[in-house]
Amino acid sequence: MTGRIRVDRAGHVATLWIDNVAKRNAIDQSMWIAIGDGFEGLARSADLRCILMRGAGTAAFGSGADIEEFAVIRADKQQALDFARHTHRAMRAVRDCPIPVVAAIKGVCVGGGLELAAFCDIRICSQESVFGVPIARLGATLAYPELEGLVRLVGFGVALELLLEGRILGSAEALAKGIVNRVVDAQAFDSEVAATVERVCAGAPLSARWHKKFVARLRSGEALSEMELDEGYACFDTEDYQIGYRTFLAKIPPVFLGR
Repeated sequence: MTGRIRVDRAGHVATLWIDNVAKRNAIDQSMWIAIGDGFEGLARSADLRCILMRGAGTAAFGSGADIEEFAVIRADKQQALDFARHTHRAMRAVRDCPIPVVAAIKGVCVGGGLELAAFCDIRICSQESVFGVPIARLGATLAYPELEGLVRLVGFGVALELLLEGRILGSAEALAKGIVNRVVDAQAFDSEVAATVERVCAGAPLSARWHKKFVARLRSGEALSEMELDEGYACFDTEDYQIGYRTFLAKIPPVFLGR
């Protein structure tokens, strides 16, 4: 059976599964294309409040690109450039998605799997998870678009450490280096992931989308325009803001409408 990407939806939540269990969820070219398609489609869903990305089975979130394809579709520079169109599109789709994205990481998260996880907003892993980018062992490099997520996540020094040594890190070191936000005991993993998604969904969805936009904009380091500064207060004209402060005063849980 070949790998596939599948998307499940339940209420305000969508789950995108990296499903190639026989190869520890290695991601082949068709799967990279499907990830891009999936996230671009989900990004247009006005009613979604959270996207969960996870690997099928229990052994891996994602073990990187499917190396068995390399002799056929990544045999030289031109083929690699053609292949990169699909991987970079998928990574941009995750990065630019206006909806909060949570990576639920069990087991192996290396190479392209880690590159994808780096573009998610929150990363939760189980204690047995391992991380790394051992691409130098293949005589290859991460191109600039692939480096972007890793560098913005852990900084230049740790990114170079991972790339130059090719070392595989355990969950505790991954947490210490900022690769993940949280390490959870295996038995509590699914419940903590579900609780995280629930907390994200409980917030005002417009607030979440604005916060993602604002943080991404600040990363550019460029001066903000007056229009952008003004947008920081657009929330006060929303119905959700009225709901938010009134329910706070009434000491009842808010039910946000996304408008």
